Amino acid sequence: MRTALTELTGVRHPIVQTGMGWVAGPRLVSAAANAGALGVLASATMTPARLRQAVREVRARTEAPFGVNLRADAGDARERVRIIVDEGVRVASFALAPSRELIAELRDAGVVVIPSVGARRHAEKVAAWGADAVIVQGGEGGGHTGDVATTVLLPQVVDAVDIPVVAAGGFHDGRGLVAALAYGAAGIAMGTRFLLTSDSTVPDAVKARYLAASVRDVTVTTAVDGLPHRMLRSDLVEALERSGRARTLLHALRRAAGFRKLSGLSWPEMVRDGLALRHGKGLSWSQVLLAANTPMLLRAAMVEGRTDLGVMASGQVAGVIEDLPSCAELVGRVMAEAERALRELRRLPQGQG
Repeated sequence: MRTALTELTGVRHPIVQTGMGWVAGPRLVSAAANAGALGVLASATMTPARLRQAVREVRARTEAPFGVNLRADAGDARERVRIIVDEGVRVASFALAPSRELIAELRDAGVVVIPSVGARRHAEKVAAWGADAVIVQGGEGGGHTGDVATTVLLPQVVDAVDIPVVAAGGFHDGRGLVAALAYGAAGIAMGTRFLLTSDSTVPDAVKARYLAASVRDVTVTTAVDGLPHRMLRSDLVEALERSGRARTLLHALRRAAGFRKLSGLSWPEMVRDGLALRHGKGLSWSQVLLAANTPMLLRAAMVEGRTDLGVMASGQVAGVIEDLPSCAELVGRVMAEAERALRELRRLPQGQG
C-alpha cells in the first residue's frame, strides 16, 4: 500500500511506531522497521552519547529507514539534531513543535521532519515552517494528550494543511488504517499497540496490567505532572490525586534529582528546560517541578516493572488489545485487515457505499 507517507519516508507500509520514552529502544524500533513500519527511537530519556549508541544499534539490526524523536524544548536539542544528521537517520520527529531553525537545519541535511501536534493551529504553524509531514494525535492517545477526539481533529488538520497527515490516537488494527485513509490521512501512528508486542522490552508484569485493562481503566489525570496525561488507572494514580500539594512536590523533587543523574543533565540545564516548558505551556513553577518528575515515574514501570511505584502511559485502545504479537505479526495483520476491509467496500453495490 503506497501513500504519501511511504513515499516520503521510504517505508513499505503507512504505519508509524511512535517514540515512547523508556519503551521505544533499539530492539522495538528495529523490529518495527524490519516489519515495514517507520520505527521511531525515543531520545528524551537518553543522554546524547547513549542516543548515538542507540542509533548505531538500530542501524546494526536493520537496513530499513527509521526515525528519532526529540524534545524540541530541550537545552541540548541542537546537539541531538547534529547526531541525527551525522548518523544518517532518515526521519526526525518531535513531541513538541520544533523551531523554524531546527526544521531548516534538518531539512538542509536531507532529514525528513515530522512533528507531532494536538491542535489544528499547531499543524498550520509547523507546515508554514517547512515540516514535511505531521502526526496528529487525538484525545484517545496515550501520554500527554488533548481533549479533541481523533475523528474530529483529523479532518480539521487534513483540510488545513497541504502536507501529509498521519493519524494517531485510537488506532490498533487495519480497520482503523482504512478509516484514517478515508479521512484523508497518509497513514496511522500507534504507541500502545507497539508497546504490547513481544518485541517490546516492557516487563511482562506490566504488559499483563495493560492486557487486563478495560477501556474504563484508562484515565486522564493532571495529578502526575500538572498536565492532562492519559494512563492506566492504578493505586498510585489515585494516591497522587489524593495527595496534598506539598507532599506531592517533595516526592517530585526527589525523582527529578534521580532523572538528572540518569539523563546527565546539570541542574542549570534542567532549570533551562523547565523555563522553556513553562513558557511553552504556561505552567506554574509547581507544575514545572511535577513535569520533571514524570520520566522517573514512567521508568519505574516501563523499565523496572514496578506497577506500584510507576505510571503506565496508555491510549484508550489498551482496553481492546488482547495479545502480544511480534512487530512483524502485528504489521502483517494490520495490512491484511486493511486490504480485506477495502475489498469489502469495493464490493458494496452503488448507492450503498
